[in-house]
Amino acid sequence: MRHMNRGRKLNRTSAHRKALFRNLVLALVQHERIRTTDAKAKELRRYADRMVTLGKRGDVAARRLAFAFMQSRDAVKRLFDEIAPRFKERNGGYTRVVKFGIRRGDAAPLSIIEFSDFSDSAEAKKPRKKRAQRRERDRGERRDDRRVAAGA
Repeated sequence: MRHMNRGRKLNRTSAHRKALFRNLVLALVQHERIRTTDAKAKELRRYADRMVTLGKRGDVAARRLAFAFMQSRDAVKRLFDEIAPRFKERNGGYTRVVKFGIRRGDAAPLSIIEFSDFSDSAEAKKPRKKRAQRRERDRGERRDDRRVAAGA
């Protein structure tokens, strides 16, 4: 039984997992929206929300803790000066996970994770089916053939 065993292992060693989430948080702070697998996005919420909470505290100790995790002065500055102030009135729930579709190579479920106040929210886009694309292309070719026949 997995009592008190929180978090996903994602088939990685603890050091690899730590590096993975450090890089994902860094990318999220820099870009404010990233695309990753469902499991990684759901686990990333925990780390990202903690960083925003540190940013809301705003003191030197919180900055040092955030830097110890992210190891990027630019990202910590952006987190404390731009991102955290936007969430002053909000208690938790700083990130949003939106299902995106499946990855073509291995059919892994993908999600978009973004900060909750990101201006234009991500809409789950399903990739067009090949059959529908082919049908559209064929219709376009038939129209071109009719135009040529009518003009001649």
